[in-house]
Amino acid sequence: MEDNVDWRLDQWRTERPDIDVTPMGSVARIQRASRLLDRALRDHFAAHDLQQWEFDVLATLRRSGAPYRLTAGQLLDSSMVTSGAITNRIDRLVGKGLVTREVDPANRRSVLITLTEPGRTLVDSVVVDHVELEATLLGGLDPREQEQLADLLRRLLIGLGDHPPGA
Repeated sequence: MEDNVDWRLDQWRTERPDIDVTPMGSVARIQRASRLLDRALRDHFAAHDLQQWEFDVLATLRRSGAPYRLTAGQLLDSSMVTSGAITNRIDRLVGKGLVTREVDPANRRSVLITLTEPGRTLVDSVVVDHVELEATLLGGLDPREQEQLADLLRRLLIGLGDHPPGA
């Protein structure tokens, strides 16, 4: 059984037998899997009238626990975007009534972002479907293989310098 990457690697092996293209296989598969997963997730969130980044912000606030509030800086630390981008995202979510923004009374230089009740209802509903979709997307692997994949990807991410916010 072969995938699209095998086909490309075979071409490289024919054209450049002097190069060990094995690393290309892993990186290309991660990239292709990422694109295919992104497409499925984008379609899933669109069905809920959301963009993926909107769900990410709402889910980050929901995971933070009651009162579902973080500073803009904490949201920024949990994302991979610039401060300007996070400000724009917060503005758009405020406009939709999914979050509120207020100056932190304890630190006037800090802004607090809070999940609204409609935002919480939405994220609580979408996360159930989201987890079901992800289980379906990983359905080609049995539970043991899914665990192995998660372990290997974690090691890869750590090796690439990934770490939890604040670590």
